[in-house]
Amino acid sequence: MKQQGAHPEDTEGTPDASSRPDTAEEPDGAHRDVAHIDEVEGDEPLLPARVHRPSDLMRLVGGLLAVVVLLAIAAFAHGTTSGLEQDINKGTGQAPDLLIKIAGLASSIAILLVPVAFAIERLIKRDGLRIADGVLAAVLAHGVTLATDLWVARAAPDSIQDALTQPSPGDIHALTDPVHGYLAPVIAYMTAVGMSRRPRWRAVLWVVLLLDAFSMLVTGYTTPFSIILTVLIGWTVAYGTLYAVGSPNVRPTGRTLMAGLRTVGFRPVTASREEAADAAESGDRGRRYFVTLEDGPPLDVTVVDREQQAQGFFYRAWRNLALRGFATRRSLQSLRQALEQEALLAYAAIAAGANAPKLIATSELGPDAVMLVYEHTGGHTLDSLADEEITDDLLRDTWHQVKALQSRRIAHRRLVGDAILVDRSGTVILTDLRGGEIAAGDLLLRMDVSQLLVTLGLRVGAERAVASALSVLGPDAVADCLPMLQPIALSRSTRATLRRLARERAEREREAVLEASRHSRPARAHDADDSRPAVVDKAGKKAVRAEQRAEKRAIDEAIEEAREEDLLSQIRHEVLRIRPQAPVEPARLERVRPRTLISLIAGAIGAYFLLTQLTHIEFGPLISNAEWGWVAAAMLFSALSYVAAAMALLGFVPERVPFLRTVAAQVAGSFVKIVAPAAVGGVALNTRFLQRAGVRPGLAVASVGASQLFGLGCHILMLLAFGYLTGTEKTPSLSPSRTVIGGLLTVAVLVLVVTSVPFLRKFVVTRVRSLFAGVVPRMLDVLQRPQKLITGIGGMLLLTACFVMCLDASVRAFGDESTSVSIASVAVVFLAGNALGSAAPTPGGVGAVEATLTVGLIAVGLPSEVAAPAVLLFRLLTLWLPVLPGWLAFNHLTRKAAL
Repeated sequence: MKQQGAHPEDTEGTPDASSRPDTAEEPDGAHRDVAHIDEVEGDEPLLPARVHRPSDLMRLVGGLLAVVVLLAIAAFAHGTTSGLEQDINKGTGQAPDLLIKIAGLASSIAILLVPVAFAIERLIKRDGLRIADGVLAAVLAHGVTLATDLWVARAAPDSIQDALTQPSPGDIHALTDPVHGYLAPVIAYMTAVGMSRRPRWRAVLWVVLLLDAFSMLVTGYTTPFSIILTVLIGWTVAYGTLYAVGSPNVRPTGRTLMAGLRTVGFRPVTASREEAADAAESGDRGRRYFVTLEDGPPLDVTVVDREQQAQGFFYRAWRNLALRGFATRRSLQSLRQALEQEALLAYAAIAAGANAPKLIATSELGPDAVMLVYEHTGGHTLDSLADEEITDDLLRDTWHQVKALQSRRIAHRRLVGDAILVDRSGTVILTDLRGGEIAAGDLLLRMDVSQLLVTLGLRVGAERAVASALSVLGPDAVADCLPMLQPIALSRSTRATLRRLARERAEREREAVLEASRHSRPARAHDADDSRPAVVDKAGKKAVRAEQRAEKRAIDEAIEEAREEDLLSQIRHEVLRIRPQAPVEPARLERVRPRTLISLIAGAIGAYFLLTQLTHIEFGPLISNAEWGWVAAAMLFSALSYVAAAMALLGFVPERVPFLRTVAAQVAGSFVKIVAPAAVGGVALNTRFLQRAGVRPGLAVASVGASQLFGLGCHILMLLAFGYLTGTEKTPSLSPSRTVIGGLLTVAVLVLVVTSVPFLRKFVVTRVRSLFAGVVPRMLDVLQRPQKLITGIGGMLLLTACFVMCLDASVRAFGDESTSVSIASVAVVFLAGNALGSAAPTPGGVGAVEATLTVGLIAVGLPSEVAAPAVLLFRLLTLWLPVLPGWLAFNHLTRKAAL
């Protein structure tokens, strides 16, 4: 299949109009056979028989939410549900008996006949797949109703049971069904077969449902909430089934396109499907066809249908949620809106003087598709051109086309390689204007400039891309785009390319470090074998240290040589050479970040968990009976933890670093971890601090990595040791607890899985090798100074002890002798909670740590009315109160150029 926009002569199986006989000279009566005319030349990709509609998924989610809301109302608004039932029973009780009997009889017959009649009508029209979908949905709905009936009868709260059931009129000791076992499958069947999309059948459907609901309510065999739940279950199961198995594909084929072209006055001969280069991103831009005519030049036709238009809906919906309004477009348009927008952009681009495909006709292709007919442009896309074909004149011509658009405030919104077409004469043509915008604001126009800079930079480099832009747009216009030069402002395919290049750069840097380490290690081992005396003298020690320093220098030099700037940084530097005062601070484009959303969700879960624990606690008597001496002790242990953290860091830094300033940096970390995940913010701050203190970048990273690696080992060993002690506290034997044994077995299984799967083994080995390439030489330096090693290990043990004692003091502040737990149990709870907090993506582990600590303390025997306030006090002292001192320390160190 040829590339989008490629000229027919350059594609096998797609002949050009010039290579065919001159059909205009044929006699008037010599028309081709209609069957031949309707053929689509070439291998048009077969359309899938079924498609998974995003609209079905959205309806499924909406149905599930509606069921949850209905059950919540039934559970918490018992008075409202009872009053509603009484009002309905009172109103329906006045209905004539004859009307009730007629409605019941008619609904009972119609509820069976209507689905059968529709099935027969569909089978006559050879649409048996829809009937199969309906039967499957009906079976699943019946299963869901049985499960719901069982749950309501045995496990549901009394309020829900009262809202969905009532005493049966025939037997006061029995209850009515919570969900109608025959009505929900019928609704699921009708919805799955598409009856609701046919006006006449839809009217019959609603009449039947209303009659059945009326008769059931009047006779007392159901409740209003039961009917609503039945409808929701049938509706939800139907759309869930349709999304799972897929709906029949109604996209127009090439034959439909040929017929549509004849309706607007064209006489097509053949149509050849063109495949887009980036199907993942361009799937919603329509299918492209190259069409030859009997009596004129060829055409480029774009077909847009509902299914293809819905592709990428969830990605666009997330972009609309995450980005500010000016940076996004509507997540889902109607076909009419899409047609009008693309036509408007095509006319506006040509009126602005830009080279764009000329739109000559539009038309509908049935109720589910539209087509746009353009004059054939031909040529090659920028992505398909060879590097030597991309000349400076071509680059400048591209910028001239963008300048023409921007002169009329037209934003293209997708200036990627496959949207830039170069015809045979070398003229640049801008295509894919469908996603553009007229009367665009300055930010959108600047985003177009930044996108095109990156697109061209990926092909010709930052220097040529920036130079061509400067020659056409001028320095000011190019400099103004720097705040928009950020990944979030670029297209999806461009971001994917930049991520791939970043991975390749990181891989080259790792290989350079490993290569330098391999070259230095054999020479060092050879020297050690040649001069291995029985007693190492001072000169020998100095020689060993010199060799270690030489190895570190070689590794650092290898890192510096292998380090490469990313493309965005290169473009910024090129622009700043011309305009040094240009603004480089990224513009605020994001409304909400994924990390923020995750933090909010995790915080909400943690807050909900804590609130459920706190609702049973009376804080007045608890605070009045609190032991304030233990509160003061907890504050002291919390303050001492910053000194211990400074010791744990400096123990792995052979260079001289001021101790008090290191303590201040750890206090500043209490502010940083509020705005970043705990496992990320502290590492970045300590690395930056060491670099500012004079430690070389590579050594600073290695020192922090060594500290983290050693701390992880100590953490695991202490968790196992205290877990062992906890398991032996209540037994005279020294057998370990089942939890410890289970944990060790789990670790063993994970190790076996990782070592047996080649992909996982390669991933772990690569990461470990790159880590040890920098950390191991640093550890060798520390081993040469025993006092440093003692400081580091002592600091880690003291840090853990401070937190454990702070948590224990918090427990003792609200408990008494009868509710106390051992220090070993408190240590196990803290170590587990701290590990989870470090792994959680939320700043400071908010939500995860509180929940883990509370559950852990309750699990080791502490009452919930003591565990919850103890955890709150602990987190208040170790997370929230230090924020203000941390902010002051952060600002102080920043002013002193220490951060």
